[in-house]
Amino acid sequence: MRWLAALLLLSLTTPSHADTLRIASFNTELSRDGPGLLFRDIERGDDPYINAVVQTIASAHPDVLALQGIDWDYEGRALNALQNQLQKHGAYYPYFLALQPNSGLASGLDLDGNNQFGEPRDSQGYGTFTGQDGIAVLSRLPIGHALVQDFSSLLWRDLPGALLPQHPDGTPFPSAQAQAAQRLSNTGHWVVPLALPNGERLNLLTFQAGPPLFDGPEDRNGRRNHDEIHLWQLLLNGDLGAVPGSPLVIAGGANLDPNRGDGRREAIRSLLADPRLQDPRPSSTEADINTVQWKNAGRMRVDYVLPSADLKVLDAGVVWPPVSGQARVASSRHHLVWVDIALNQP
Repeated sequence: MRWLAALLLLSLTTPSHADTLRIASFNTELSRDGPGLLFRDIERGDDPYINAVVQTIASAHPDVLALQGIDWDYEGRALNALQNQLQKHGAYYPYFLALQPNSGLASGLDLDGNNQFGEPRDSQGYGTFTGQDGIAVLSRLPIGHALVQDFSSLLWRDLPGALLPQHPDGTPFPSAQAQAAQRLSNTGHWVVPLALPNGERLNLLTFQAGPPLFDGPEDRNGRRNHDEIHLWQLLLNGDLGAVPGSPLVIAGGANLDPNRGDGRREAIRSLLADPRLQDPRPSSTEADINTVQWKNAGRMRVDYVLPSADLKVLDAGVVWPPVSGQARVASSRHHLVWVDIALNQP
């Protein structure tokens, strides 16, 4: 009944173009050093970095936005404050989803193998406090909360074909006890059903994988990053339970470029080449298909919006503010990626 009731509200929140749906992904890098600080800073309204993020989202005007790099809190205050700031700039998102992420979730174990406990890398996902650097979804379309699939608690070792790290002697790294508790998702893997104006459903598959760096010869983070990306193909294969119905869109951060940088690039190459999906290769005139500007590694493509093959793509792009603009100086190193799909297909 809630799902049907939500459809009645669509007349107030229909996509900005009746025949087009814009889906975007944006790693805002809004995370702070402690709980509650992001809410405080958004509420103040005078942080140039936050204002630049808000302006970027408002100018792109997506109908559905997968967010990364935003701190989670139990009451959703930070996300609600961001919603209010966006509304002031003409970007109204009445629907949202923010589940507790794995980032900052204490494990009580030594998960990175340095014989220390209670460090950020010993959390289920890297973080100094529960919810740091989480993910969220903002939407103009109703979200079917009761139908959301959350794979965040999936143990890494339970993923079919998991590339679990090992010591040189073949024993589990860092320990069997750690691998018995280690979750796969650095933040989360969600399947989020959205109600389309015609009454049908669009499934949004969103995540933020951890970086394939900052480990040792066991390649723990590189292997985990690979498996976080590969999870989507296993899900579409039916290896993790019910297969999400099409149409669907994968939108989020893979932290992996198909051609450059460290990591097991075959994971993202396989996903991009999957015939069940299509890669619109969003681009900008300034930076081609790159989505991030790293200080040392340069520009890479690590953020993605990948519609299912049965959707008609109308346009796609990456928002790179001008070099001289304040937003370029103050905002995230990542850049908003968007894809327009046709709502009314032949």
